Amino acid sequence: MIHIILYEPEIPQNTGALIRLSANMGAHLHLIKPYAFDLSEKKVRRAGLDYHELANLHEHETLEDCIHSVQPNRVFALTTKTTRYYTEPTFVDEDAFLFGPESRGLPLDVINSLPEEQRLTIPMVPGGRSLNLANAVSVMAYEAWRQLNFCMPK
Repeated sequence: MIHIILYEPEIPQNTGALIRLSANMGAHLHLIKPYAFDLSEKKVRRAGLDYHELANLHEHETLEDCIHSVQPNRVFALTTKTTRYYTEPTFVDEDAFLFGPESRGLPLDVINSLPEEQRLTIPMVPGGRSLNLANAVSVMAYEAWRQLNFCMPK
């Protein structure tokens, strides 16, 4: 089982799409407050379709609360501020993947709190600034799940 952690997400449609993604791959989706919308918003529900009931969705007041509650094997931060590709590590069950808010990414103190080998990036062409959050999470989550041989949740 992998854990997807969204740190202060801002765009309801991305979160809705990721509710759907996590339900379809059996991942746990963790939302770190505050976020810029209400989970009951129509945009979230429309993007997530009817997957809300099927998703393993968890809300946390802080990142520290999330880490304490989940106790993941490792936490990997996805950021443009590193050179290690998301395909380099060997992922294991109970790893967690941390993504920042759409407009600003993860705060530097959060990135720097993790060992260098747990900071990952998704390559882009020169001049590319960032991927859409839902797309970036999908790329990372499916790579981790692939490495776990697409094991189904227990």
